Amino acid sequence: MADSKPEEVAAKLEATKITDASAAGTAPAKEGKGKKGEKGGKGGKGGDAAGGKGGKGGKGKDSGANFNINLVNAVDGQVVTRFPPEPSGYLHIGHAKAALLNQYFAQAYHGKLIIRFDDTNPSKENVEFQDAILEDLELMGIKGDVVSYTSDYFDVLYNYMIQMIKDGKAYADDTPVEQMREERTEGIASARRERTVEENLKIFQEMCDGTEEGLKNCIRAKLSVTSPNKALRDPVMYRCNLTPHHRTGTKWKVYPTYDFACPIVDSTEGVTHALRTSEYRDRNPQYEWVLKAIGLRKVYIWDFSRINFVKTLLSKRKLQWFVDEKLVTGWDDPRFPTVRGVRRRGMTIEGLRKFILSQGPSKNILNLDWSLIWATNKKEIDPKAPRYVAVLDNNKVKITIEGGPAVPFSEDKPKHKKNAELGTKKIVYSSEIFVDQDDAQTFKDGEEITLMDWGNAILKTIHKDGDIVTGIDAVLNLEGDFRKTEKKVTWLADTPELTPVDLVDFDYLITKDKLAEEDNVRDFVNPNTEFHSAGIADLNVRDLKEGDIIQFERKGYYRLDKPYSESTAAVFFTIPDGKVVMKYGAKK
Repeated sequence: MADSKPEEVAAKLEATKITDASAAGTAPAKEGKGKKGEKGGKGGKGGDAAGGKGGKGGKGKDSGANFNINLVNAVDGQVVTRFPPEPSGYLHIGHAKAALLNQYFAQAYHGKLIIRFDDTNPSKENVEFQDAILEDLELMGIKGDVVSYTSDYFDVLYNYMIQMIKDGKAYADDTPVEQMREERTEGIASARRERTVEENLKIFQEMCDGTEEGLKNCIRAKLSVTSPNKALRDPVMYRCNLTPHHRTGTKWKVYPTYDFACPIVDSTEGVTHALRTSEYRDRNPQYEWVLKAIGLRKVYIWDFSRINFVKTLLSKRKLQWFVDEKLVTGWDDPRFPTVRGVRRRGMTIEGLRKFILSQGPSKNILNLDWSLIWATNKKEIDPKAPRYVAVLDNNKVKITIEGGPAVPFSEDKPKHKKNAELGTKKIVYSSEIFVDQDDAQTFKDGEEITLMDWGNAILKTIHKDGDIVTGIDAVLNLEGDFRKTEKKVTWLADTPELTPVDLVDFDYLITKDKLAEEDNVRDFVNPNTEFHSAGIADLNVRDLKEGDIIQFERKGYYRLDKPYSESTAAVFFTIPDGKVVMKYGAKK
């Protein structure tokens, strides 16, 4: 059974107020001149809120996006928005945009945000997904004034459907699915469209009882047969499902569709403005028709473009397929566009929020490259990521340094030369050091190079086996001028404290920029998406904790996914920097 009632939800909405606008990373716009022609406009250039009649306008703070979208009849202090995820998968970045924008406008107008779970399909939904969505939203600083469930309103929705049937605005239909789809496409009326009210009510009861006859039927809105907008061609409003519901158990055997439930619950809960992605645009007239057919209060709709990325799936059904096929480790796989997936790859909450807000509520549909979001993230992590050193195992080269210390010693150096607050790290100095083979192959006999965080050295002899450098003899030259050397290289002292590391890079899960609706995802699976490079890192890496974000100098940014232990190497995931996606190519 539902653990809250519609009247309780309404009471919570009335009692709660948003008091901390900073939670969204934005503050309400200050009083100022609105755009010309607006009534009672607040906020001018540089303001935070959306434009609209009696509302606010300007550009989003620190985002560059234009939030002046003319939010119709938005009254300060009375705006209520909602974010209605279905608990059938984990939150992905497309959902995150919808959640952030709905919170943004609720707070900009000193209003309220409802988080409502659209739990109308028990076959796909469960508590795991529900709890994970709430956790991810909270991590992003998104917390609704009220958390509700469409299942709170199953009785209300049932009664409204009875009313629609009695008013002759809905009918029961047992047309087979494929035939129904074909008839809707061709504009052919169902043979069941003219059933009597009494017959429709009787069959709806059969559906509610889950009888054999009831299971053959669905309830369709009696809206239109030939409308140019095919979303209006008698859409399905109720269907049977005998799967127990994760909140209401076996009480119900019929469930409303999203298209029927959403407008009713929006209006019932006091939502004033429904901000949702443009994929629903053709269904907006259907949303409005439902409210008019029942006689409920109007809700204003604003649709914005969804976030689309090249070679990326945002369909929960297709993402679930990857999970079921064990092509990924789970919903938090670093190749997944879920909030948990991109965070595990190294995306920061700050970077994710700033990128989404930079897109704003525009209606323009774009297929974005991932480099844009990772470039935003780089700006967040670069000032705070400690610097360490790693050398790849693949043919690493030992340099023997004449004049180097007879006994290894260590010195404390800043973890970040531009951020002293990060503290210090230990650098070990020795007469034998390792460098990457790629660096060694660029060296020339007699060349002077700079060993970073140490000084210059002159390369006396470079030993080779074919094209592979097998060793180098050098002379330390601390009096040398680093400004005159062409090559500044990272290195590691050959001592027992070196830490084994596994540097992991990833490629896209699919090979096509954008899958068409008729495409079978199986045909576009990328067979090689995970690449490992073994290496060694400095002793400081042993102290890092899971989730720490660092930079291996001259290699890139990394997130520690599995800390070092005596039996396993430390596993680091590469964090794209907005420039290069693949840095290493050693296949798993």
